[in-house]
Amino acid sequence: MVADMSYSTVSAVIDSWEEIRRLPQYEEKTGVSLFKKLFELEPESKAIFGFSKTADVERELSKAPRFIKHAKYFIQMIDKALGMLGPDIELLTEILLDLGAKHVGYGVKPEYFPSMGRALIHAVKEQLGDRFTDEMKDAWVEVYGALSYDMIRA
Repeated sequence: MVADMSYSTVSAVIDSWEEIRRLPQYEEKTGVSLFKKLFELEPESKAIFGFSKTADVERELSKAPRFIKHAKYFIQMIDKALGMLGPDIELLTEILLDLGAKHVGYGVKPEYFPSMGRALIHAVKEQLGDRFTDEMKDAWVEVYGALSYDMIRA
């Protein structure tokens, strides 16, 4: 599915991601924003990360070193995946299948993937502000859909 994306779609996502990468502390800010939104949409997903379902994201989680470390790591993984969209597409597909299988073992449910997509797009929009366009959103939806499809089918 990843291989079916158009150049303009991939380019729009990579260009917008490059804007985010230029922001100070982009990994932490984008990652924390993403997981705050995910936990708002799927509170039970907090348990996958070893947190109570009732843990307060603002007061507890967003200040926990383990949470921040994972948020940054996730953004680093997005960064690597986006960097592989062009030349290393076959390798990326293999990596996503492997990553999907690992996430099943962590307790990630397939129904979490749409919420993660909404959380990712929320975080991208939050970082880019007014520069985030409808066309950019459509491109992100398509790219995330393709990446997550490969993980879900693992």
